[in-house]
Amino acid sequence: MTPRLFKHNKALLLTTRKADQIAHLIPKSQILARNGELGQVLVHWGYDETRILRNLRIKDVPSPILGRYTWPGIFTPFEHQRTTAAFLTSNPRAFVLSDPGTGKTGAAAWAADYLMSIGVVKRVLVVCPVSIMETAWHSDLFKTVMHRSVALAVGSREKREKVIAGPYEFVIINYDGVKVVGGALAQGGFDLIIADEASSVKTVSTARWRALASLVTPNTRLWLMTGTPAAQSPTDAYGLAKLANPNSVPRFYGAFRDKVMYKATQFKWLPRANSAEVVHQVLQPAIRFSKADCLDLPDLLYTTREVPLTKQQEAYYEKIRKSMVALAAGERITAVNAAGLINKLLQISQGVAYTEDREVVEFDVGNRVQELLDVINATANKVIVFVPFKHALERVEQELIKAGITVATIHGGTPASARAQNIKQFQTETDPKVIMIIPQAAAHGITLTRADTIVWWGPIASAELYLQGNARAHRAGQRNPVTVVRLQGSPVEKRVYAMLDGKVDLHQGLVDLYEQEIA
Repeated sequence: MTPRLFKHNKALLLTTRKADQIAHLIPKSQILARNGELGQVLVHWGYDETRILRNLRIKDVPSPILGRYTWPGIFTPFEHQRTTAAFLTSNPRAFVLSDPGTGKTGAAAWAADYLMSIGVVKRVLVVCPVSIMETAWHSDLFKTVMHRSVALAVGSREKREKVIAGPYEFVIINYDGVKVVGGALAQGGFDLIIADEASSVKTVSTARWRALASLVTPNTRLWLMTGTPAAQSPTDAYGLAKLANPNSVPRFYGAFRDKVMYKATQFKWLPRANSAEVVHQVLQPAIRFSKADCLDLPDLLYTTREVPLTKQQEAYYEKIRKSMVALAAGERITAVNAAGLINKLLQISQGVAYTEDREVVEFDVGNRVQELLDVINATANKVIVFVPFKHALERVEQELIKAGITVATIHGGTPASARAQNIKQFQTETDPKVIMIIPQAAAHGITLTRADTIVWWGPIASAELYLQGNARAHRAGQRNPVTVVRLQGSPVEKRVYAMLDGKVDLHQGLVDLYEQEIA
């Protein structure tokens, strides 16, 4: 029987065959009545008591955070955030797989704060992409648990180590930073690690994964949060599962790959029919809310605008295609080299191309710029423009400024402080009207709900970054329908958008796309 709350949310009343076990293990309990094998027992509703009840496999025992915690901060948590926080407090190792924009950060902050308030957790390490250290985590912690001390571990090794050794309850660091100061972090007394946008450490062979794994001891609480746990392939789940629950997956990656994929040809792997079920099994315990489940958001609409290539672009495009044909005749085509060559075609389509010597070849993109200007001028509200290539972004920025449009930019070289300032101005002030972003730099974790139009200058061959980018505006706080405008001109752009729409395995999809291009 499901426990029910009793006596002003201070006790749980249970009817169970395990009444004597409960009375023996929990001093703050009392057997009230018996009926054969069943006993009615009253149990103090505290964290330790709840943990014991769960270990006895008493079903549906609620976390005390739901009744014994005053939710701090300037916002009232949504019901799905309360549920997520309760789930996290009950699971030392857990996955939060909710959609972008559903408030995972706030839920994790409240859960951590509750565990700190009862002495279960002393210190929290937040690991996330550099793009959301300040704009998402530092900002959200200030809004939710402002009574806690928080610091960003950024800058030189010495500056990071000073922060880690300091008196801060929450320390925020980026994934690559973990590699730099791993030793200091291991000695930092962090008993809870929150890894946000955890798909950043999905690959066990990377230094990023190894650095984070070195911090996870048997007693470490680890919460892994990502809305896209297997965006590219079912094998993406392996690294995440091995971090949280190593015993849930085979010791070696190849064995797991064979469980979820099969070899269709010499160079082609495809997902097995049961791959989704296997991924679900290994990423447990987990909680997930979609936007549709928990947020009354306006519509997300998609539209495509055709922008034909110029003659100059067409000539260069065909030149690259011919070189691809020559390569295919003498080299094994993998997802890696296919991606590189497809990327070349995308660069040409979007107005720039990088030679092997890293020189930049520019193309006339006046027609694409005009199409973008038409979109921007058609709305009275703000606009997000995603441009996958930095040189193209700089060119388009100049064209918008010449047209009298106020612009802010975020790319890989934008300092964290400038990034945060650009986002703040975009969200709170009249200008800038447009924020231009390299998806790899800021597709995760930031809120840009002042915009109701998103423009993709061209596609990016990453379902994760594409979905995350669209979620920057389509999230809690958005009052208007959001329109995603996709500019396309070349065959490869159309095919990449089609792959993104179908949410296919892009890893294999790139090989298939390559074969289509050379056909």
